[in-house]
Amino acid sequence: MIYIHIPFCKQKCSYCNFHFSTSLNFKDEMLNAMKAEIKLRKDELQNKSLKSLYFGGGTPSILSVDEINSLIDEVLRYFSFEKDIEITLEANPDDLDKAFLKQLSGTPVNRLSIGTQSFFEEDLKLMNRAHTASEAEGSIKRAQDFGFENLSIDLIYGSPTSNLEIWKENLNKTIALEVPHISSYALTVEPKTALENWISKGKVKSPREEEQNREFYYLSDFLKDNGFEHYEVSNFAKPGFYSRHNSAYWKYQEYLGVGPSAHSYNGFDVRSWNVANNQQYIKKLNAKLLAKEEEILSLEDQFNEMIMIGLRTIWGVDLKSLKDKFNDRFLEHFQNEIRQKMNEGILIIEDNNLKIPEKHWFMADGIASDLFMV
Repeated sequence: MIYIHIPFCKQKCSYCNFHFSTSLNFKDEMLNAMKAEIKLRKDELQNKSLKSLYFGGGTPSILSVDEINSLIDEVLRYFSFEKDIEITLEANPDDLDKAFLKQLSGTPVNRLSIGTQSFFEEDLKLMNRAHTASEAEGSIKRAQDFGFENLSIDLIYGSPTSNLEIWKENLNKTIALEVPHISSYALTVEPKTALENWISKGKVKSPREEEQNREFYYLSDFLKDNGFEHYEVSNFAKPGFYSRHNSAYWKYQEYLGVGPSAHSYNGFDVRSWNVANNQQYIKKLNAKLLAKEEEILSLEDQFNEMIMIGLRTIWGVDLKSLKDKFNDRFLEHFQNEIRQKMNEGILIIEDNNLKIPEKHWFMADGIASDLFMV
């Protein structure tokens, strides 16, 4: 599978620390550089038949449909698409007008991931989103009108401008709109963001973990009651609508990341990442050089990643795979660490898979880190 990072946005959200630019001055040069990278790295994936192509960012919907199509065509020069390939475009609600959606419906893109975040104006203003509450709802309806049934929306909970009652209304609206996939995240205060600055100056209250905890478990119970499956800590889907792309990440499959700051993984022991600088990225690719660094994952790194990723999912950690891959030193450490947690009920074994019971998923990362090899 391939991930393409589009490093442009109209404006910067207050909570975001992803790599992007609000200037489109070098957009054409960037797209040419991405095409050059696809060509240079065409042999890195063992499987040349793609089951997923994902446009993330940034804001991929800031591109024209012709520009999106040109990137798809470039991928098709070196790879083939499986018959039921999932091609996802991340999009902001304010970009999804009728003209854009009409053109997009004529392309191979068959899944939209819409950055809704909230249906409430006060939340959106705090987050410095470019869209309004009415655009959030309207974009979903328009996408459905143009035949996009495989929709995902992002929702953020635990904002200081929100509370449990507002959160319930956000979820009721989502159900009414018949969206089949939801990715939902607690508002986090990342370093060097506007949100961190506002909180440090007392302009905005800091998110409260206990409130986020309450809203997370309401989210999980409410969506399950409405036919969703909670298949990863932050992801919920109606049957048949799991994100194929993200599921592949969580199952340690190989992927190629194209564009500045994009990451790649060979499915075994090598991770790489591109430079998070647009001009450096373009300069390197213009010279037909890759703009990436890589690391060989130690056995400890591989072990820790399997634990961290697996315990965030409905599938858990396959104990047979763990036993086949790691030596007795790892397994002895692992058995000692999980024994106490199983006694406490925060780890269980089902069908030879180690899992965290869903009622403890909000603390999944902390539980997993206790099992790490250091």
